[in-house]
Amino acid sequence: MEPTIKINPGATKWDIRQKVWDYIEDKNLANFPRPVHNRIPNFKGAFTACARVSELQAFTQTAEVKVDPDKPLEGARLAVLQANKKLLVPTPRLQSGLFNEITPPQGASKEQLRVCSTAQGVKEFSVPVGLDAKVKVELLVVGSVAVSEQGYRIGKGEGYADMEYGMMVSMGAVNESTVVVTVVHDCQVVDIPEALMESHDLTVDYILTPTRVIKTECQRPKPPGIIWAKLDTDKLEKIPVLKKLLALEEQAGKDVMLGMVPAAGESCFQADHKPKRQTRQRPRRTTQPDAERESKQENRVESEQKPRRRPVRVRKESKGEDREDGRVEGRRGSGGEGKEGGKGMIGKSGGKRREKALEEGESESMSQRKFPPSVTTVYLGGIPAGLRVSELKAALREREAVPLRLTWQGAQHRAFLDYTDPQAADWALEALQGLSLNGNSLQAELAKSQRGGRRPGLPNRRPRPTEAPKPKTTPSEGSGDTHEEPQ
Repeated sequence: MEPTIKINPGATKWDIRQKVWDYIEDKNLANFPRPVHNRIPNFKGAFTACARVSELQAFTQTAEVKVDPDKPLEGARLAVLQANKKLLVPTPRLQSGLFNEITPPQGASKEQLRVCSTAQGVKEFSVPVGLDAKVKVELLVVGSVAVSEQGYRIGKGEGYADMEYGMMVSMGAVNESTVVVTVVHDCQVVDIPEALMESHDLTVDYILTPTRVIKTECQRPKPPGIIWAKLDTDKLEKIPVLKKLLALEEQAGKDVMLGMVPAAGESCFQADHKPKRQTRQRPRRTTQPDAERESKQENRVESEQKPRRRPVRVRKESKGEDREDGRVEGRRGSGGEGKEGGKGMIGKSGGKRREKALEEGESESMSQRKFPPSVTTVYLGGIPAGLRVSELKAALREREAVPLRLTWQGAQHRAFLDYTDPQAADWALEALQGLSLNGNSLQAELAKSQRGGRRPGLPNRRPRPTEAPKPKTTPSEGSGDTHEEPQ
């Protein structure tokens, strides 16, 4: 079958990724999350393609199946659970180990199994599996951005699937007979030159699409384990489980010599990774001595790294006093002391009103701080009446989805969460699936506007600091309050 997407001669892995992502977006072939760039695309028809995994002989003969945590593979994870097989899912970005075993409730219904197959279910119904566990996996299901009928696979460029396989080889969980399957849209099956494949690249044995099952007959060997020369100390710091594996292999007498730390924007494990754009500064002509010039440059760099904090503006009715250091100090009264910082001032009476006034002051001040030139915004809808912003923040911290900035619009039953990049927003979207507060299920999705300027739903005019509002509602019902979260 002729590939839908034509790959130009001399194309790199990154060129192929970009072409596939652009095609899927242009043809509207994907479901949430969008856009698909820098992701494993959640293509339309993914559940149909995933259902084909149960038709494979390798599936019927194995008791343990490893399925990646990508959104389009939910159907494959559900098929494994419905077949009463052991389901192993890699820890997202390998931050807290290698695997989690999904353990559904006893006598789980089909709906409960469906929940277990989602990102939230993976977090709530799983137990960690260590490197020393006796695991024997005969079938792996991985996501892909592009794949060829010869079995050559291209991921999203971060190398996690390749590292996971290498670690599984090292722990004896897989061998040359282990079957590797990928699930993609038909348009993702393209011609990939073998010359682009490297020693650490994982190949596949079967390709499942909504219309076909392709057996690749791939003869290229799979990675023999972790290739330490392609890793560096920075990668080990980011993935703690790699440190533990390195120590184990060093004790076993294996060569664990690491590679050189790559230059900025490069990846030693995935050499084709798109370089990060570097800000170029125009050199200035100066007659200052070198030592004085270097001192001023260091001071300028240091000041750029620290966000500028402007004094919090306080409403007149808050009965607070501006201090020289820019903080707000509440006056003592019979109800207790005012508190400094973003928590607001709580007194015996009128505490909630003063807390709201201070939060509005924070909103105005923080909107003037320096943020990244572009952010990815997540819309959170269905917020129940009476919910406090502090309760939402606690839920975000619990699910490890703390945003760079939170815009609270409780009266409209919604909030907007700003994240530094699409990857962070994607992780948050996965973590927020199935979130329920006060008995209400919240809806999380990418906001319509992604330009990083005025966020959807945010008022055009700024609140006036000279007039104190007279709200009859609780602080949770304020509109347009923005809160910066620590990262």
